[in-house]
Amino acid sequence: MTSVSIRLPDGSARDFDSGVTGFDVAKSISPRLAKAAIAVKVDGVVRNLSDPIDSGAALQILTFDDPAGREVFWHSSSHIMAQAVQELFPGVKLAIGPPIDEGWYYDFEVDKPFAPEDLERIEKKMAEIVKENAPFTCKVWNRTEAIEYYRANDAPYKVEILEEIEDDTVTFYYQSRFEDLCRGPHIPSTGIVKAVKLTATSGAYWRGDENRQMLQRIYGVSYPKQAMLDDYLHRLEEAKRRDHRVIGKQLELFTVTEDVGAGLILWLPKGSRVRHEIENFWRAEHLSHGYELVYSPHVANRNLWHLSGHADFYDENMFRPMDVDERQYQLKPMNCPFHIMMYKARLWSYRDLPLRWAELGTVYRYERAGVLHGLMRVRGFTQDDAHHFVTHEQMESELVWLLEFCVHILRSFGFSDYQINLSTRPAKAIGEPADWERAERGLQAALDTSGLPYAIDEGEGAFYGPKIDILIRDAIGRSWQCSTIQFDFSLPERFDLSYTDSDGQNKRPYMIHRALLGSIERFFGVLVEHYAGDFPLWLAPVQARLLTITDDQLPVAEEIAAKMTAAGLRVDVDRRSEKVGAKIRDAELLKIPYMFIIGKREAENGTLSVRRHKIGDEGSLSVDDTISRLTAEIASKGLPAD
Repeated sequence: MTSVSIRLPDGSARDFDSGVTGFDVAKSISPRLAKAAIAVKVDGVVRNLSDPIDSGAALQILTFDDPAGREVFWHSSSHIMAQAVQELFPGVKLAIGPPIDEGWYYDFEVDKPFAPEDLERIEKKMAEIVKENAPFTCKVWNRTEAIEYYRANDAPYKVEILEEIEDDTVTFYYQSRFEDLCRGPHIPSTGIVKAVKLTATSGAYWRGDENRQMLQRIYGVSYPKQAMLDDYLHRLEEAKRRDHRVIGKQLELFTVTEDVGAGLILWLPKGSRVRHEIENFWRAEHLSHGYELVYSPHVANRNLWHLSGHADFYDENMFRPMDVDERQYQLKPMNCPFHIMMYKARLWSYRDLPLRWAELGTVYRYERAGVLHGLMRVRGFTQDDAHHFVTHEQMESELVWLLEFCVHILRSFGFSDYQINLSTRPAKAIGEPADWERAERGLQAALDTSGLPYAIDEGEGAFYGPKIDILIRDAIGRSWQCSTIQFDFSLPERFDLSYTDSDGQNKRPYMIHRALLGSIERFFGVLVEHYAGDFPLWLAPVQARLLTITDDQLPVAEEIAAKMTAAGLRVDVDRRSEKVGAKIRDAELLKIPYMFIIGKREAENGTLSVRRHKIGDEGSLSVDDTISRLTAEIASKGLPAD
């Protein structure tokens, strides 16, 4: 029997007989890994653990701890739920059931919406299917035969999916008494799913089209251990408490109204103050680190988007063009083409590079109504966008510098726990392999220099270049995609960019896209939920409130407020004729970091009784000492000294 060389993530290689499976490899490494294994990644492609491997390959054993492994686990769980629904509700029509960021959903056509008691019954039936420990198996069907089969079984959604597939064959996955059209892969057996919770149900239009059939969607989450589910449910309750939409309304930060349009944010004064601080810090840090700030229009000639390729591969996410002077203009979904046209406005020498151009550029993307979500998914948002134009020799050092700058910005907002992925060349990619290798080497060198842990996602890069994605973990352990550093071999080629090198020859610059916060709107929402609205002092919309014991102290409070405002602090005065206890309770509800109480004694002595949000009384200070204390805390951003 011939042997195959299997390359493992640690760089080692082992020889196995041809036809070896991922499970065999896992077992050869350790029994513990074999028990935890649920799928395998072969040359960057996720496959079933039992699939034979007939040639040498790079292999990674996937467990639930791996993002790709969780997707397989949750997709398999959706099949188990679909089986339970099918057995409990005869005649149900199945649509689709993909994994999502936290769990999965499946869409069904049923006679009436699911009730809470229905979810309980489905969970019990799922437990029975899990107990069977039925294996997931795959069978290849002829596509035409599959269409005939589903038509005969009155499964219109499966027929529609099949009619759009161009391949002659398709795969079905089976477990227990259930089969489903599916690309896979899946976990080895149903028994691996130890804990399940169906979390919600809602209506959902087929294909997200308001003109199509309304389906019923069930959301669920599952884990290989009950303790993991218990932890998730605790986090779910905590997430509800931190919901940025609820806190945003409570603190009067932002609003959305149908009169303006779904997914379009109206920033209220207090939210605008926070945004102002974020943007001021962003601009100051960029200017002090060698960036130049640029501005670009909100619309452009549609031809620009054809040249960039967006009109071809991104059109469904763009708003419809508008006619201006017998030409079509397009609301911008990206800032990149504008920065490129700025580059093309003059000739550049290698001595001019690197160029670092940054913009807080507002872009517009069409999102279906069903996916809009507060600040997290909107139709108009401001990207903290930047593009680096570098020579070939500068690439690696520029990437090292850029990653350090990225981490500096994130840490300034209180984020120090990251999940970092380096995504490499996919099967279909543009650019020379040597350039890809150099870009990947540069990205990896930047990560190695940073000392930050990271994972390599083989084959998950964009078609135009490799990338680093940085997910920040918030206070309750959730990961949020914010920062990305992306290499691009496509746009410099499309726009014929060049610079004159030291040998007098024209060369193509390397182009790096990067966003650090992602978008101001989404990052703002993440900040609200991370801090549960209890912003650090430098970001708080109102940093301090002056509370008087009686109306007699109001003139003194107004004078102190004016002095604090002149010192750059954001303060207000509670002028109501209420008892001070009620004023304190209201300030606590508004999450104001500091309360300064002024009674007769404080007014006479020129002091303030200092009270801290969620902490309580902190003694008495003079007005000048109070200003110095707050100013120092703002300057440090509440972070420990390096």
